[in-house]
Amino acid sequence: MFSREPKQSARIDTLIGKAARVQGDVEFEGGLHLDGRVAGNVRAVGPAGASLSVSEHGSIEGSVEVPNVTLNGSVRGDIRATERVILGPQARVHGNVHYGVIEMTLGAEIKGKLVPLPSASTATIQTESPPAALKSG
Repeated sequence: MFSREPKQSARIDTLIGKAARVQGDVEFEGGLHLDGRVAGNVRAVGPAGASLSVSEHGSIEGSVEVPNVTLNGSVRGDIRATERVILGPQARVHGNVHYGVIEMTLGAEIKGKLVPLPSASTATIQTESPPAALKSG
């Protein structure tokens, strides 16, 4: 009766381990999995469809700009995910979350605003001219 899109196994091109500490911004292509800490902004570059997964041990102190985000750790900064955000039970966000689609599990915390981004279909509807019958004149 109810169907969900199948869970996609996230491709991991880059791994930042639990003992790693990164000072500065991180830019990546493809998939990034974070078990450590990043003190800086995290941004996807290159082709669309990039993904970031942050484990319950991972944390980011800076903004996140990635199309797909799966968060089980913490982010101190804004998240901008044009496609999808999945917040696990241990997710902690201290900042605003801009999202295309959002999924939250019981226990996730957000201290900030949830801001939906306009979808492609909404943008198309808004830019089309009204039908001739609705035009005044």
